[in-house]
Amino acid sequence: MKALLSTATGGPETLELGEVARPTPGKGQIVVDVKACAVNFPDVLIIEDKYQFKPQRPFAPGGEVAGIVAEVGEGVTDFKVGDRVIAACGNGGMAEAALVNAANSYPLPEGRDFAEGAALLMTYGTSIHALVDRGHIAEGDTLLVLGASGGVGIAAVELGKAFGARVVAGVSSEEKAAIARDAGADEVVVYGRQPFDKDQSKALANTFKEAVGPNGANVIYDAVGGDYAEPALRSIAWEGRYLVVGFPAGIPRLPLNLTLLKSCDVAGVFWGAFVAREPERNRANIARLFQLWEQGKIKPRVTGTYALADGGQAIAKLGDRSAVGKLVVTP
Repeated sequence: MKALLSTATGGPETLELGEVARPTPGKGQIVVDVKACAVNFPDVLIIEDKYQFKPQRPFAPGGEVAGIVAEVGEGVTDFKVGDRVIAACGNGGMAEAALVNAANSYPLPEGRDFAEGAALLMTYGTSIHALVDRGHIAEGDTLLVLGASGGVGIAAVELGKAFGARVVAGVSSEEKAAIARDAGADEVVVYGRQPFDKDQSKALANTFKEAVGPNGANVIYDAVGGDYAEPALRSIAWEGRYLVVGFPAGIPRLPLNLTLLKSCDVAGVFWGAFVAREPERNRANIARLFQLWEQGKIKPRVTGTYALADGGQAIAKLGDRSAVGKLVVTP
């Protein structure tokens, strides 16, 4: 079968369309004929050997897929051949077929297309885990979302509104501001491109403070990092929760005296490890997502689709932070 393969450490330009053996399901596994594979920031990192998991080469990137069950392994009772499913697979999704654990797979509701289904699990799974399990978001909270026009950012905006928060979105352009507003953001801050000097950092902090209001942000969802992190932290509320989600702008250094002054928490968000360690809690979160999806309170926004051979272009768009919404590869 065809797959987009990482054969050497490097950027998207190193990916090659090649042939690999079709997977065979083991105990508790299913093989899915892939109709759509969503692109996520871990795909940028995993091919550069910068992600927490480093699969043996050659491998295909792509951590979440939607498709049709082609084979079921021993002990699988929840799925049968021909079922429409969405699944988290870690890697291997940019191929004509993917091997996934049945425990990380879910029926794709009727009326939902494969592209939209493929775009649900990782971004919304990450964001509901972040906001609920790590951020303890509550109705009436003020939520500041950095990188609010990307996949996880849009998910955080929509979920924040669904949970009754006032949402302030941080984005880097007016085009991205429109995306954030469409997702439900109550207010939008358009920030410039880093690096920031001391005065620019202070000015951005003041802009965040003005946007979140005099009491500060109860929850800050940081999917950007870099020079944006400290100004955001300076806008946090007393006993606020700062969620560390990702670092496309670089890994920041936070002055810990700020956490003392605001008596706030800095909480890491590693959804992949949470899925492995707390599978039942994760499935409960996903069930809640399906309810919100059915109610129309969340909606994966697919803004671009790519052929399998062009999957590297989609990964490159995430890498240079020019992507908005979700990009999907369709083998």
